[in-house]
Amino acid sequence: MTRNAETAQLRMTRVLPASPEEVFDAYTDAEKQKIWFSILDEKPGVVEIDVDLRVGGRQTAVWGPDADTLFRETQTFLVVDRPHRLVTESTGSSPDGMTMTTTVEVTFEEHDGGTLLTVVQTGFPASEVRDFFMQEVWVGALDRIEAYLRHGERRP
Repeated sequence: MTRNAETAQLRMTRVLPASPEEVFDAYTDAEKQKIWFSILDEKPGVVEIDVDLRVGGRQTAVWGPDADTLFRETQTFLVVDRPHRLVTESTGSSPDGMTMTTTVEVTFEEHDGGTLLTVVQTGFPASEVRDFFMQEVWVGALDRIEAYLRHGERRP
């Protein structure tokens, strides 16, 4: 398949029930991420996250249902403008060994007492991969962040 700008990019938004500062921190703080990564899971899995939140710093996340089925992602921070904008280069791998590198831009804008979070991710190898990230990966992540913001450490 020929890659073009349309197949290589996704854009999605979600209004979250907290201030831009609170949403930014939930998105970037390792301890908060460890909670929301598994907040909707019925049984705990593996979640390991380290964050060095500065330009040139990295976030490394390893997660999955068990030690034999782990996803890995390393994001290098290109822009850190708390609480407005983050840009990262993200390299991820799935348990089957597939890898992919994309650029992720996330913005946090005040909106009706909450935060409009906008994700623009570019560099997908095919529209099917982009669609999977749009329909599954980001929806799941934003559902978890929203549950965390609504309920904190308690499960909904």
